[in-house]
Amino acid sequence: MFLQLSRRSIKAVRTASTELGASRHLRFMAHKAVDGTSKKLIQIDISSDTVCPWCFVGKKNLEKAMDLTKDQYNFEVKWHPFFLNPQAPKEGIKKSEYYKSKFGSAQSERIISRMTEVFRGLGFEYDTAGMTGNTLDSHRLISFAADQGCQKQNALVDELFQNYFIQGKYIGDKQVLLDAAAKAGIEGAAELINDANKGLKEVNEELQKYSSHITGVPHFLINGSYELSGGQPPEAFLRAFEVAAK
Repeated sequence: MFLQLSRRSIKAVRTASTELGASRHLRFMAHKAVDGTSKKLIQIDISSDTVCPWCFVGKKNLEKAMDLTKDQYNFEVKWHPFFLNPQAPKEGIKKSEYYKSKFGSAQSERIISRMTEVFRGLGFEYDTAGMTGNTLDSHRLISFAADQGCQKQNALVDELFQNYFIQGKYIGDKQVLLDAAAKAGIEGAAELINDANKGLKEVNEELQKYSSHITGVPHFLINGSYELSGGQPPEAFLRAFEVAAK
């Protein structure tokens, strides 16, 4: 599933590398999106997995587009669960070992090289150290954070992405999750994380509602009707905002 997503997204990200430099064109797209007489609400539902690098890429490009159009739109962003590997071990496995076992040595090296290039284009260093594994607890926490507001949920998602992709932390580790929750200002996280059954119902309901019909992530549902998939460039989101706001 990760491999399929990567192939679909590579073209979009390559396009993004040139479009990100075309700031004048992006600003033009942003200013022509609406007439400026009133701000319209753009609701964005994102299905993602916390170990999906393209989800991190998509998030950063979405934020660029949102920043360009913050004077035209109000945004409400919500995150929903998806499992790239539902059977991933809870105790975790070294990332390098997992990639080699799943894709083979040659293909895993190509994937890592490509992601390193993409992340550097965003101003980050892609860290392949540390562990990967089951993401259920991270999704329980993200779903739980939604009740405390979109801003806190988004801050938590960003912190978890940074932990996993940039800092080499294992987000299946309880303390890593609790530290991320504390940094994002999430209250009551310890009670949730220490009860393995708490939040499962909410995660399953969101999986059914938002992710049961998709095969890869990131997946963006804008104003309930306009859909985008993969690590899209900012310009794609600007066009989506314009269409969804009509």
